[in-house]
Amino acid sequence: MRYFVLLYFAWMYYDWNKFDIGKIRRKFLQWIRSCAWNRYFCNYFPIKLVKTTDLDPNKLYLFCSFPHGILPTGVYGAFGTDILGCRELFPGLEFRIVILDVFYKSPFFREYFRSCGGLASTPECMNQQLSTRPSPPYTGKATVLIPGGAAEVFECKPGTYRILIKRRKGFVKLALQNGNALVPVCSFGETDTFDQFSWPDGSFVKRLQEYIRKKIGIPPVLLVGRGFFQYTFGLIPRRKPVTVVVGSPMELPKIEEPTREQVEEYHEKFVKHLKKLFENEKYKYIENADSVHLEFV
Repeated sequence: MRYFVLLYFAWMYYDWNKFDIGKIRRKFLQWIRSCAWNRYFCNYFPIKLVKTTDLDPNKLYLFCSFPHGILPTGVYGAFGTDILGCRELFPGLEFRIVILDVFYKSPFFREYFRSCGGLASTPECMNQQLSTRPSPPYTGKATVLIPGGAAEVFECKPGTYRILIKRRKGFVKLALQNGNALVPVCSFGETDTFDQFSWPDGSFVKRLQEYIRKKIGIPPVLLVGRGFFQYTFGLIPRRKPVTVVVGSPMELPKIEEPTREQVEEYHEKFVKHLKKLFENEKYKYIENADSVHLEFV
């Protein structure tokens, strides 16, 4: 066993590249994305993928998904697997999900996420992904990012859509530098799969949670899901439908050194674009939709 561990860590060191999937994993990519586990996962909630417009198969897109949810079930099911037909809905596009860098430093987790086509959330990986053409047979790219990140987990409560975006402007700057179109993505029902115990801002527990998240990258939350034999308490996600809606792209010019004012301008335009998508689509997927709105934090 110890020899296996030593060999594995030697492999991790040799294979430390956080951008490239690797030839070995690429052989398993199609199988993993279509495996029975992913089919059961998508059918459990169930998860559904909806497009509102066709996308040019030759462009490089940055999909910006909201909200994060306790676990980003919608994003994983829609774009991390082939069960819902993302490659058929958007032919020609290679899908890669941006994942917390901490998982790429974790044994075995890194192998699974990279085999699903994951991408580390580092500036180097993001720039390389957004600026390079894909390998055949793909002709374009769809890089899927959750701008709210792990910190947005603390905002997730059933029936609400509070998203961290007011200060999250780095994704707009990246898109401007590489000339990528921004595509808003709304994951309706994402916040209903779990509840959580929460504490007021400034309280000792909340400050402790934030401290741990900043140190290890993963938010420590007390989940409230369901159990195996009852539906009131447990760590299993609640069986609530999740619908991932892909909006129309917002084209951006390529500006290698965008000014702060330019980033602010296109960030404001994207927020309006995202809000329009949410308001137009919410009546199809949310109960009491008149009283539910995106809350920008």
